[in-house]
Amino acid sequence: MVNGEWQARFRLLSQATIVPQKRLWTKVPSDKVACPVLRALPHTLLGSKNESTLIIPMRVLIAEDDPALATFVQKGLEAEHYAVDVTHDGEQAKAMATELDYDLFMLDLNLPRMDGIAILRHLRPRKPSMPILVLTSRNRVEDRVQCLDLGADDYMGKPFSFIELSARIRALLRRSHLPAASVLTVADLKLDRVERKVERASKRIELTSKEFGLLEYLMLNAGRRVSRTMIIEHVWNLSFDTGTNVIDVYVNYLRRKIDHGFGPALIHTVRGVGYELSSKENHV
Repeated sequence: MVNGEWQARFRLLSQATIVPQKRLWTKVPSDKVACPVLRALPHTLLGSKNESTLIIPMRVLIAEDDPALATFVQKGLEAEHYAVDVTHDGEQAKAMATELDYDLFMLDLNLPRMDGIAILRHLRPRKPSMPILVLTSRNRVEDRVQCLDLGADDYMGKPFSFIELSARIRALLRRSHLPAASVLTVADLKLDRVERKVERASKRIELTSKEFGLLEYLMLNAGRRVSRTMIIEHVWNLSFDTGTNVIDVYVNYLRRKIDHGFGPALIHTVRGVGYELSSKENHV
């Protein structure tokens, strides 16, 4: 389904709901905020002081009035290791895109309460560098020209191929990110966050989706100690269960592919804490 085309027969009734990633949003009491749209406000991405400088994977906001289509795209992008937030409402899309820093904003024009054109007008002066991809059923030349003139970076009509959508996203991210942000390097290990490729000593390494996500998180935080709780919350987006060894299992998988046959070892166990990816050899 991910590599196929989205057809009109899959369309469902729209619902004005918001599906945020828990690591990006938190609920606050309604009496604290006058505007209902802003009751879901951004909070500190990571809880403790020790985690305050950590980085999470590239984030995409999807504003789409069709819940089924939004879920289809969300699952496809999450399979490619993006952190994805979804809203089906124009006012909520405007608030989320304005309040948080996303690596890419995917915008439908036919949103309830505020349409995509109005969101573009509002957002572009405030977020001039954020890539915006319009994904809509409006396929007239006039609509494309208007959106591009208002600041959209790309325009794609429905129905569409997910493969093409994914390629367009990668192209936008290549143009909007510095090489240091899109290609992570530790010693002779390289991870391309846009092309989804991993190499060590110029040798291509094939990883599963979760292995890639785990390695990306470790490399984003290279030289820092990360706990098992932090890993499972940011790579699996789950609460940590002290009875599970899934983190250790996947770290062992990575070690076999990243460290075995290469030198020096880059993935280190930090006793009583978790793990650290570093070219340094002394760890406790």
